[in-house]
Amino acid sequence: QVQLVESGGGLVQAGGSLRLSCAASGRTFSIYPMAWFRQAPGKERGFVAAMSSGGTTDYTDSVKGRFTISRDNAKNTVYLQMNSLKPEDTAVYYCAATDHYYYSNLRTVPYDYWGQGTQVIVSS
Repeated sequence: QVQLVESGGGLVQAGGSLRLSCAASGRTFSIYPMAWFRQAPGKERGFVAAMSSGGTTDYTDSVKGRFTISRDNAKNTVYLQMNSLKPEDTAVYYCAATDHYYYSNLRTVPYDYWGQGTQVIVSS
């Protein structure tokens, strides 16, 4: 059974940093994309960042230059380093993985596996 377990969320002041981690078990995702999504209160879940197995990355415009996605395939883990946090980054952050090898866009590949989410609150 595949499990994705996020950690690292919390409360931080605007301008601060957090590092989210997502450890996968039950399947190796080293050859597949992994991603982060977020859902703010009253909003739909949206794409944040993704990384292919080869290291290609994609970010939503609002986090470019502030967030960095990385992965450690040996640990089957993906990370999201979040710097210069803003109150509008407040959301539940979800890790996602897929076993679709062929895709056209990191944002729209069907992500089949999801973590339970970790809360990030950025105070002003």
